[in-house]
Amino acid sequence: MNPIQTPAGLEFVEAVGVAVDSRNRVLVHGRGPKQLQVYTASGEFVEAWDATFERPHGITIAEDDSVFLTDDFGHAVYKYSPEGKLLLTLGTPGVASETGMRDFDYRQIAHAGGPFHYPTNVALGRDGEIYVCDGYGNAAVHRFSADGKLIATWGAPGAGPGQFNVPHGIAYDLRDRVIVADRENSRLSFFDRDGRYLDSWTNVVRPTDIYVAQDGRLYVTELGTVAGLWPWMGSPRPPAGRISVFDHDGKLLHRIDAGFYAPHDIWLDRDGWIWMAEVVWSAGGRRGEAPDYSRTLHRLPPIV
Repeated sequence: MNPIQTPAGLEFVEAVGVAVDSRNRVLVHGRGPKQLQVYTASGEFVEAWDATFERPHGITIAEDDSVFLTDDFGHAVYKYSPEGKLLLTLGTPGVASETGMRDFDYRQIAHAGGPFHYPTNVALGRDGEIYVCDGYGNAAVHRFSADGKLIATWGAPGAGPGQFNVPHGIAYDLRDRVIVADRENSRLSFFDRDGRYLDSWTNVVRPTDIYVAQDGRLYVTELGTVAGLWPWMGSPRPPAGRISVFDHDGKLLHRIDAGFYAPHDIWLDRDGWIWMAEVVWSAGGRRGEAPDYSRTLHRLPPIV
């Protein structure tokens, strides 16, 4: 069952991101005719914004309800007011930084570059600082001031400490750690706010995004190895997509495996309900590989 009541003509090809603001409004970032849509927590349509992107990817909402949206194919990140007014643009829209990537193959990235080359997601830190993981065509995290000035870039292609193979999701936790969902290295990598490597957790399979709850628990979406495979990865095999919940020290608390196909983004609303977006179409649905029961947006009960 679709948890939102999408008006006729505004149906998504797929929802790629979901986030909830302080008013408990659910903002869905999707690929379709209106790429940012707003709903109540019970699923009633509120409004759609006139915001158009080359390819929507990620969404993050700040404490003041400003909204950050990533456009991976547009090589840019945008900040909007809660009402949908554009406030800030990061990157040069339409212009990719030089990293050596070609043929949309992260194995060809020769070195990390500046902002951006297919950026994926945003995290917000202390004093409104902006952290962007970058992404499909880069191997870097960029740290910006609240007003959009680049402070630092860190990362490199590879599988060693502090290196990335598709830094796909990012979060800032209650310990001032920057956490990166290093998707194709199947790990969560932890850094301090200056980019110094701290630790990695490997009890995940191709993680796509991270949400830090008010109690410090980490909710992690995992793509698994059934969907969204690169051509060199071989045949689909378990595990399938899932949600994992960890405490702040890395202890696995819960794992939700409910027949998901391609988990991509996650957020909790004010009542603890879990909102999760799946990229069913991109990860295999367009080739007829997704199960018939797959859907692109879920609302799941709180974990207690």
